[in-house]
Amino acid sequence: MTPTTGPTVVFDLGEVLVPSSGLERVLAAELGVAEPALRDAYWSHRPRHDLGDPPEQYWRSVFTALGLAPEPDRLARAEALDVARWAALPSASALMVGELARMRVRLAVLSNAPRGLAAAVRAASWSTPFDRLLFSADVGVAKPSPDIYRRADHEFRTSPDQVVFFDDRAENVRSARAHGWDAHVWTGAAGAMTTLRSRGIPPRA
Repeated sequence: MTPTTGPTVVFDLGEVLVPSSGLERVLAAELGVAEPALRDAYWSHRPRHDLGDPPEQYWRSVFTALGLAPEPDRLARAEALDVARWAALPSASALMVGELARMRVRLAVLSNAPRGLAAAVRAASWSTPFDRLLFSADVGVAKPSPDIYRRADHEFRTSPDQVVFFDDRAENVRSARAHGWDAHVWTGAAGAMTTLRSRGIPPRA
């Protein structure tokens, strides 16, 4: 592997580039269940989904936990709503990505995400400026496992000291820092740009 030269800025997807934006409320309304019950079922079964379990298996588990019949059409509708919400880039993130891309900053995504969402992000026009997109379902390992940061360096062709990383979860940031990445808890696009400028990214004219 030939390492890249210069920094690579790596973003998490969910709750970083893309906030949940009422997803739990929308899914609860679609399924006709209370939002707290939906939240518990949705997240308790999510880790295996993020590691590559098929969407049908995931949503069957969620529906069973909610006491719902796993009808194929309803499973497919839940999956479509979920993917559409997580794959839609909001304007604040789009502006940030566009600014960094114009400055020719090398960008990547590292996210705990299932196969369907990974495919939707890769197909989305907004992901074009990203040089690399790596999702937990691609490799069967998820943050905060140290293995995923090693795999990311391999996929991104980076050494740890070349990466600046933003994630919403403190445990993921701690693990990334232990790996050697310059990792930060996400506070928003403005905060990320302030951090990057303090690192000389993008380079000053």
